[in-house]
Amino acid sequence: MAHAILPNLRTPDDLRALPVESLQQVADEIRHVICEQVKSSGGHLAPNLGVVELTVALHYVFDFGHDRLLFDVGHQCYPHKLLTGRYDRFATLRQTGGISGFPEPAESRFDLFSVGHAGTSISTAVGMARGDSLNGEGYDPAKNPGGRHAVALIGDASIANGVAMEGLNAAGTLKRQFLVVLNDNGMSIARPQGALAKHLDELRVNPRYIDAKKRALGLAEKLPGGTLFEGLYHRFGEAVKDLVSEDSWFTKFGLLSLGPVDGHDLPRLVHVLRETAALDRPVLLHVHTVKGKGFGFAEDDATRFHSPAPFSVHDEGRVEIKKEGRSFTAAFATALADVMRRDPRVVAATAAMPDGTGIDKILAEFPDRAFDTGICESHAMDMMAGLAKTGWKPFFAVYSTFLQRAFDQAFQEVALQGLPVRLCLDRAGLVGGDGAVHHGFCDVSILRVFPKACLMAAMDEASLAASLEFMRNYDDGISCVRYPRDTVSDRFASDPCPPFEIGRARALADPHDPHAAIFAFGTCALDAMKALDELAPSLRVSVYDARFAKPVDIELLRSLLDAGVPIVTVEDHGLAGGFGSCVIDAVADAGLDARLVRRLGIPERWIPFGSRSDQKKQCGIDPASIAAAVRAHVEAVHAHATWSPGFRG
Repeated sequence: MAHAILPNLRTPDDLRALPVESLQQVADEIRHVICEQVKSSGGHLAPNLGVVELTVALHYVFDFGHDRLLFDVGHQCYPHKLLTGRYDRFATLRQTGGISGFPEPAESRFDLFSVGHAGTSISTAVGMARGDSLNGEGYDPAKNPGGRHAVALIGDASIANGVAMEGLNAAGTLKRQFLVVLNDNGMSIARPQGALAKHLDELRVNPRYIDAKKRALGLAEKLPGGTLFEGLYHRFGEAVKDLVSEDSWFTKFGLLSLGPVDGHDLPRLVHVLRETAALDRPVLLHVHTVKGKGFGFAEDDATRFHSPAPFSVHDEGRVEIKKEGRSFTAAFATALADVMRRDPRVVAATAAMPDGTGIDKILAEFPDRAFDTGICESHAMDMMAGLAKTGWKPFFAVYSTFLQRAFDQAFQEVALQGLPVRLCLDRAGLVGGDGAVHHGFCDVSILRVFPKACLMAAMDEASLAASLEFMRNYDDGISCVRYPRDTVSDRFASDPCPPFEIGRARALADPHDPHAAIFAFGTCALDAMKALDELAPSLRVSVYDARFAKPVDIELLRSLLDAGVPIVTVEDHGLAGGFGSCVIDAVADAGLDARLVRRLGIPERWIPFGSRSDQKKQCGIDPASIAAAVRAHVEAVHAHATWSPGFRG
């Protein structure tokens, strides 16, 4: 497909110079560019295809170089990037040194927040709207018609998130223009869950249109400042009169509710947005879109094409998504299913990520013992606490980056109560193309503060299965196992995997009289084994799969340090409060010499998107960096031999 218009749109000003009749061609070109790019690089496909016309209409009506546009989740921003001067760089999407797959203020003045978590747009938009008003810059049709508008674009079922509810509650109190655009595509990543999702389904399937004036005047009695509403109603154009929804759930928050409107009808969207933009009160515009619109495979299976790896389309109408090997997610699903078959008291849950966490397989096999709560991590954690309190053995599968959204519940309802809730942390550590918004870099840091917490990491499929079996019988408090967005290694597949014993590491390489030891957490143990090739034969180095960050194997550490063996810890986690910090604390508490321990991990800076291998190099935890660090540490200890009388460098 030739791109006749899109390459010439350097800014949204160029878009607004076009006639409305040209906008659909712009949308078609955007859709084509996104499909072709995601084929080669992977990325969020279906959610972006669904908002193409909506994004074009928003930029056509508003000037977001001046007005405010706040995204929710952020994975719906590809059309926005293409319209805001990043067409020429779009081929670098999610690649090292390229452009982010999420809004990124460092890239463009049109991106206000780096955002990749759900439910945040309304609250941040309320804050910006209040700030602009305090600065005398807020839009007011009578007093400041040149002021800034505020728009929050929320979708993929994020509206059901608790923070979104809090934002709506605050938005209804604003006494100025404020627009919430609800992109209702009937999906989150999988099917949305809960009563609100059902309500929106009913609106889409059977919209009840009654006399607009009767609805508007009836609604006036229910809204704050209702007497003003009559005047607003009379200022409505015909484009929005038939969209006023008297019985909408959102009117209870004090927002004028409009819709639903077809999110792929560009002329209609432009008319509605223009008239809505002129109002001086909070409005929610309910827009119905189709996730994956324009790409048949994505429309038919929006979950599979939510964020696919690179893929190819074959002439016979078949799509092949690139696979690099068996994933940790697949390994987890197999292991958890085995646990659930053997133990009828085990239950499982996820928060809107059944496919991403492997719980989709569990939901299919155990529909009465597995749950998808929707994008509600806090609720899910509390629900797990309730299940544990009633004698069940709950396993909560959640991305590490989303765990922190439920920290308070992990504290108050789980750890404080001494309840054995089991956390399975997918996407732990560096996540590649999704970058900083999704790195799982602080799960150990936030969970280690809880008394009797048991924190583990898996290095391969066998150890992941062994950790789940250990967690099944760990009843003293909260427990977790972390594993990366990566494929499982078969390096130790032929070796028996010893069961997990609390606070005990596993030796992977144990030469006699070692010059140094590597204490590695999770898959970093495999990188440490690769580092041995660069260290041999000049240095004999032991490698241990630490398995536990809390409690660490203090007896092993004591034996190494008493023998004067320098230790290097390695983790795919932040150095601040991470596994290495756990080791240092345990060593210091035992009265041992912590100067013999050097830590490697994610430094205290944001690691940008790119490949996991590139990110590991940036953090100094790839095999070559590990080898160099071990060698340098041995030399440093040798130079300060008084640190360790037993050192044999």
